[in-house]
Amino acid sequence: MKRTERLLKKMEELGLESLFLNNVQNIRYISGYTGTDSYILISPKGKWFITDYRYTEQAKNECVEFEVIERNRQTTTLGQCVNQILKDNNIKNIGFERDHINYGMLEDIKNDVEAADFIPTSGIIEELRYTKDEEEIQLIKKACEIADKAFAELLKVIKVGMTEAEAALELEYNMRKLGAEGPAFDTILISGAKTSMPHGIPSDKKIEHGDFVTVDFGAIYKGYRSDMTRTFIMGEANDEQIRLYNSVLEAQVASVEGIKAGLTGKEADDLAGKVLERDGYYEHSGKSLGHGIGLDVHEKPFMNPICQDVLKEGCVVTCEPGVYIPGWGGVRIEDTVVITADGCEILTHTPKELLIVK
Repeated sequence: MKRTERLLKKMEELGLESLFLNNVQNIRYISGYTGTDSYILISPKGKWFITDYRYTEQAKNECVEFEVIERNRQTTTLGQCVNQILKDNNIKNIGFERDHINYGMLEDIKNDVEAADFIPTSGIIEELRYTKDEEEIQLIKKACEIADKAFAELLKVIKVGMTEAEAALELEYNMRKLGAEGPAFDTILISGAKTSMPHGIPSDKKIEHGDFVTVDFGAIYKGYRSDMTRTFIMGEANDEQIRLYNSVLEAQVASVEGIKAGLTGKEADDLAGKVLERDGYYEHSGKSLGHGIGLDVHEKPFMNPICQDVLKEGCVVTCEPGVYIPGWGGVRIEDTVVITADGCEILTHTPKELLIVK
């Protein structure tokens, strides 16, 4: 069944005569459109793609199921365009993405629409995106392959004295060179005591002998993203670094070996959490095993101590336990995996054993 057909079926169940989409990733999922500054209005009575002259040709090439409407931004408001479609097709209600539309846009559209009820919706497209089809999985695999290769190239050149920012730039260049559209998110490459900050920012800090170095990054390939984290040590490791690393590694391996369809997010999170609790690190853990990934870097399902999202075959998620000790440092190890009936397939293949870069 086509994605638009699945969406229309869901809309019928919810009593929606039409649905307005403004989220870029949801628009891409439903229409195949890879650009920006465009909108979808979909109904059993028609499928309309609203854009302007900058994207008309692209939309006609990519959105084959949709009637492309070119709006003159100088003379016609978005609300006027929506209103005309609703009037012409006798549509009496319109759903909108309450989690994505901003207040100003919604009010502007409401002011122009003459006779339709506005219905807030949440998660309709995200529910369709919850599991990935085979084509999506193959694109994520390619994004993971690019990340693996780019990281291997980074390890050949990273050295004591290089700044975090220089190393991050090298990694992102490698991904582009290997075919990525760009980084999946702002690359995290931090060293030393900064590794206690889960989302630390690369800076002009120089990487030093004995530092932990945490690299959390991913690639975008044809819209789909990978996410991987590796932590290694520059030059020489001390006993406490080794102990912490081995605990996080055991927790991460336990998660990928135990995760499978049917588990809740809480049950999946417990797989790693039990190891860290046994070793006395749970207090300093992120208390979140991971998240879904696809067109967005963070999407359902989520895995944490309170989450009841159920893992299904075809979900693509990250397994990324971490421990963060303020003022001292931290370790995170992360793979992207696809959930199967009895386990998972790991899509990121960079080795995880403790690496000491000389």
